[in-house]
Amino acid sequence: MGKKRDDKRRDFGPAGFAIRLLAALVLVLISYNPTGISWFHWVRADLPGITPLVALSGIALLIGWTIYIRATLRSLGTLGLILAFAFFGAVLWLVIDAGIVPADSVEAITWIVLVLLSLVLAVGISWSHVRRRLTGQYDTDELDG
Repeated sequence: MGKKRDDKRRDFGPAGFAIRLLAALVLVLISYNPTGISWFHWVRADLPGITPLVALSGIALLIGWTIYIRATLRSLGTLGLILAFAFFGAVLWLVIDAGIVPADSVEAITWIVLVLLSLVLAVGISWSHVRRRLTGQYDTDELDG
């Protein structure tokens, strides 16, 4: 019975990726977005004063970024991260080259870059699960519990 529960807990699929992508989008867009409603804009409007709420929320964001960046670096590695950014950079290039988004639309390109950054983070935090499903191999830092 314990084995089946452990297998269910380790299952990974489209829903698992979607949850990780949603969390990455929230993290990225709360940190900065072109609407003017983000932590960055909040801090910039209150400078030079920093309130305890700004500091606390900044620390919470830093924790989130640390979790995502560390997991992405450990999972993808340097080469994988370069390839992920190259892939999504080529997607951006394609969208602009196809005329879907005008090259001079800073706001549209900013939104696309933020979404692509979220995708890189979501792929990074999910990659160990994907690799395990594709190859059956576990990462060496995974523990049997």
